[in-house]
Amino acid sequence: MSDPVSAPPPPSAARPVAAPGRTGTRSPGWVLGRVAGAPVVLAPSSVVAALVLAVVFLPVVGSQFPGLGVGAYGIALVFTVLLFASVLVHELAHGFVARSRGQQPHEFVLTLWGGHTSFGGASPTPLTSALVAVAGPAANLVLAGVGFAGASLVAPGGVADLLLWGLGVANAFVALFNLLPGLPLDGGRVVEAAVWGAVHDRSTGTRVAAWAGVVLAVGVPVWVLGGPLLRGERPSLLGAVWSCLLGAHLFQGARDALAADRWERRRDALRLEAVVRPAVTVPAGASVAHAVGTAAAAGAGEIVVLDEAGRPVGRVRRPDALAVPPAAAATTPVSAVTAALPAGAAVDGRLAGPALMRALVAACEHSDVAVAVVDGRVVGLVSAVDVVAHLRART
Repeated sequence: MSDPVSAPPPPSAARPVAAPGRTGTRSPGWVLGRVAGAPVVLAPSSVVAALVLAVVFLPVVGSQFPGLGVGAYGIALVFTVLLFASVLVHELAHGFVARSRGQQPHEFVLTLWGGHTSFGGASPTPLTSALVAVAGPAANLVLAGVGFAGASLVAPGGVADLLLWGLGVANAFVALFNLLPGLPLDGGRVVEAAVWGAVHDRSTGTRVAAWAGVVLAVGVPVWVLGGPLLRGERPSLLGAVWSCLLGAHLFQGARDALAADRWERRRDALRLEAVVRPAVTVPAGASVAHAVGTAAAAGAGEIVVLDEAGRPVGRVRRPDALAVPPAAAATTPVSAVTAALPAGAAVDGRLAGPALMRALVAACEHSDVAVAVVDGRVVGLVSAVDVVAHLRART
């Protein structure tokens, strides 16, 4: 048997598309194909991972086959390809289990840190979340078993033995590391699901698992660096750099999970009064002077123009109205300074939470502002910029 791989690939993680700033667009990279209705994307950062893995595995090949020469590079390349295939199997396992539970994968991405599977939304139940999370590590354990079994069937000390044994060790490491109990790792999703199921609140589960991820982010480099120091040895430079980078990656993932949770909690608590700009309405035939005077009397900063049927058809920006010379304001029709509002820009102001958010997203596809209407009466305007700022504000 060969020496174990000294630095297996970092973990991958399944994640919903829920964090602030995610738009549902595809991650940058090369599309290798489509599986389960979703693209398989090779991110540019994966090239760095491939080079690092090849460099790490090359000395192992050289120690086993000192006279191999250039062929050692070929073996290192084959091993790297096998590891990337293992990561892809991990991600596909997430996707297939999710799809079987009614959750459509959005994309499978291979990255510097292994990979991730994104979905169009969060898991609907704790059980689904847990099953999707454990599917990836379970696939790696199966591959580890295949690698070890294959190594036992081939001649010891050969190239096949080296590759199969290394594949088994690497997959076992990836599976066990991913099961560590903290976000963004799969084990963190299991913790999140367990707490969610116990207290019936996903947000609490996310916060517990994310803070556990922060502990892991600190613990990984401490363990990698502290172990050799306690034994009176000097940590390897590669191990020190890799563990610190991995710790930073885990910390960022945990931080993103907390940010996404804060975003979702504020979205669920969203109410119109938190983001609406009070507005007055004036008929399309009114003058600029009348519109400005009506807004000033009501203390409103926005003016909405109504057609003859009382439907909002335009918006008057106060700077445009005030730019009209006072001597001409009384005779200038408000239509001269009105920006048209499309029909789909209206939202029901009685909505709240996710329903209000969905309505605002749909309305802002037609315009940068939405008209809030309650029982047929315009109460104000809602800007997409104001909504995003409200959701991103820290509690």
